[in-house]
Amino acid sequence: MTTSSLRQDARVIGLVGVSHGVSHFFHLILAGLFPWLKSAFTLSYAELGLLMSVFFVVSGIGQALSGFLVDRVGARRVLLTGHALLGGAALLLASAPNYTVLLLGSLVAGCGNAVFHPAGYTLLNQNVSKERLPYAFSVHGISGNVGWAAAPLFLAAVATLSSWRVALLSASAIPTLMLLTLLLNRKVLATQAPAQNAAQAAGGSFDFLRLPAVWMCFGFFFLTSVALGGIQAFLSTSLTALYAISLPTAASAYTTFMLSSAAGMVAGGFLAAKVRSHDRTIAAALLVAAALALLLSASIVPGPMVVLVMGGIGLASGIAGPSRDLLIRAAAPPNASGRVFGVVYSGLDSGMAVGPALFGVLMDGGHPAALFIGVALFQTLAIATAVGAGGRGRAPLPHKA
Repeated sequence: MTTSSLRQDARVIGLVGVSHGVSHFFHLILAGLFPWLKSAFTLSYAELGLLMSVFFVVSGIGQALSGFLVDRVGARRVLLTGHALLGGAALLLASAPNYTVLLLGSLVAGCGNAVFHPAGYTLLNQNVSKERLPYAFSVHGISGNVGWAAAPLFLAAVATLSSWRVALLSASAIPTLMLLTLLLNRKVLATQAPAQNAAQAAGGSFDFLRLPAVWMCFGFFFLTSVALGGIQAFLSTSLTALYAISLPTAASAYTTFMLSSAAGMVAGGFLAAKVRSHDRTIAAALLVAAALALLLSASIVPGPMVVLVMGGIGLASGIAGPSRDLLIRAAAPPNASGRVFGVVYSGLDSGMAVGPALFGVLMDGGHPAALFIGVALFQTLAIATAVGAGGRGRAPLPHKA
């Protein structure tokens, strides 16, 4: 490979990666402001939770649909639209006079978030050299974790210094600036001609839905996201109940989990580039994560050590990420990557919508250990879907555009 091709690959990976971080930032744009919104509109926790449910349900349905749109009109155009919708949603939320407008803003944000996985992965597949794709998927996953970690810090800081409305107004600048950056770099984000996509999709737009590997990948995302949704919602509550540790220590366990997951994705990218049995990599990593989760559920870990154990769960989960994305790529027929990634990644939003509700019922019933038992269960079930996807005959790999 020439230096110029390396430079171009790096630009594409960077642009798509930062875009993905922006979308994950917006996953928590309301959750990060729940204390302020609850007070401002006198809302119940159920009403606050509904805002998140609207976002993820709309995003889940939208991801499946936007994948078809990516294959028909091109990934670049769809990605630009997503950033515009996120910016508009933040402005709408910042000006909300009542709960109804908050719901509407959450819906618009969900529509904007829906495009990022099918558009981003299609751009990576079409513009990044095949041998660098494992590293591209690693960066893509890390950027999402950075977005998750940055949102609560950014929003809480601005809201504390000013108000929740200023926090949302400030957040609207992030996708707007990213939209301008993408427009300035649009030439490096080449996309297959819409006319060619439409012609190739005609008569076979839904053929990919008959591939068992696609549904195995969907199941993998759904199961692992149910576990992640439970961790994001109730980790601190569960750890303080089981181990009588302070809230700051429990919060540091979540931060360690996220940072370790990002580190795992870095290691996973190098591993995926060298090991072809991606399903086996995923199985080994998730078995370790599940075993550590069961260890926490037994209440036998010395209090301060729970932070390190959560770091181990994050590290193992992160290692599985790049191998997972390569399995999905292998499941995608030529010229259908947008549709495949859209349907598969709708499992992520579905799981994120189900997880907090499911584990919330268990927590209300006084079963804090159930969080970690559930995490272990869902990650173990996800292993079966990964092995199923990796062991079946798959479609030819999409060629670099």
